[in-house]
Amino acid sequence: MPRYMVERTFPDGLNVPVDATGAEALSRIVQANSEQGVTWVHSYVSGDKTRTFCIYDAPTPEAIRQVAERNGLPVNSITEVSVLAPYFYH
Repeated sequence: MPRYMVERTFPDGLNVPVDATGAEALSRIVQANSEQGVTWVHSYVSGDKTRTFCIYDAPTPEAIRQVAERNGLPVNSITEVSVLAPYFYH
């Protein structure tokens, strides 16, 4: 399955409550993604919380765009990526 990095911009900042409400919201996103064969692996959030860099496994970039729209999430760019780790050559 291809892996992608999805860049998103949240002009007002990303605010996910660290409580049951936030957990429920993220669970709904995971569920909606799975219905299209998309798996959210993890995300990196900028210090000011206005940008995220999310790693996904998905069949196509279009599948990511579809679930993002369904989840009400912006998409700036989708880039297919692979892992390069410093320990690979040891």
